[in-house]
Amino acid sequence: MSIDEYTGVTTGTVATACSLAALEAILESSDIACVNVETPKKTLDIIIDSCRKISDFKACAVAHKNPYNDPDVTVDLAIVSTVELLDKTDEESNVIITGGKGVGKITKPGLQVPVGDYAINPGPRRMIVKNLKDKIPEDKIAKVTISIPDGEIIAKKTMNPKLGIIGGISVLGTTGIARSMSSEAYKNSIVTQLDVALASNIEDLIFVPGNIGEKLALKNLNASKEQIIQTGNYVGFMFEEAEKRGIVKFTFFGHIGKLIKVAGGIFNTKYAIADGRREIMVAHAALCGAKQEDLQRLFDSKTTDDMMNILNELDISVEVSNSIAHAIRERCKQRFDLDLNVILVDMEGNYLNDNAEIISKK
Repeated sequence: MSIDEYTGVTTGTVATACSLAALEAILESSDIACVNVETPKKTLDIIIDSCRKISDFKACAVAHKNPYNDPDVTVDLAIVSTVELLDKTDEESNVIITGGKGVGKITKPGLQVPVGDYAINPGPRRMIVKNLKDKIPEDKIAKVTISIPDGEIIAKKTMNPKLGIIGGISVLGTTGIARSMSSEAYKNSIVTQLDVALASNIEDLIFVPGNIGEKLALKNLNASKEQIIQTGNYVGFMFEEAEKRGIVKFTFFGHIGKLIKVAGGIFNTKYAIADGRREIMVAHAALCGAKQEDLQRLFDSKTTDDMMNILNELDISVEVSNSIAHAIRERCKQRFDLDLNVILVDMEGNYLNDNAEIISKK
């Protein structure tokens, strides 16, 4: 259930709730409608959609991740846990956790879960163990299988395929409580790209704002998908995390309408946070000799593509693009110890600045 308008519960919390409900169904021989889940932050009441006892030692429970004020692709997703009590043969942990249909498998190093294992992160694993371990009979172990029926479909809308997580989504959650995408949860999801790239010894990384930048980079550069790092709107955060990991030289590639904001010191490029595109463009056009009436035309333009058309008419588009690219590099040097190769492109992927290290696609 949602905590308030801006928070909800993680997939890990729902998986824990289902696991607890299934175990209680075995032990109490009754259906469970609600369970109390102890998360690292607080104890939450989680509603169970359905709970079914399959045999004397096996049960299955289903719950949904309820909506909250966030564009989370896992909202309303059904999460299933099947719990089976087995005879304990040694001093092993009394909880075994595995994945089923719709839970991804790890195929690349650098993530919190080893290669070959199911993408159920350490936080949810600890939460499941903590909530179940004291309820399991002393001579038994609980085998917990988490499955997400629509997980494979939903995974296509996430970064999992890029991170080498195949076959489904990840079961996530450090605190058990999900907050809006503007908070740490989203940052934690995108920064894993850096760890995977480092663990895989990927060189010549190319940072892009998002899917459009990635598509254009793959089309125009001699690059593999593994080299592409998406920053989302959090350019400053991703550059800082790259520097922390010793990644100090890379290409910053993307549409001028997004990258131009960094030239003005805007390191969170979300439109609602800051814009400044026309002001930055006008300033650089003025530095390159544009007349006042042309500066006014630029200022009155609605898009950077319209501005570039005007600059092409004035025959100063390359000069202005070079100035903007230089400003991006200088702004980044002021804030980070980074050596950037900046490539500005239009929506067709045409290069706009000529002071970048351009690598033609083979």
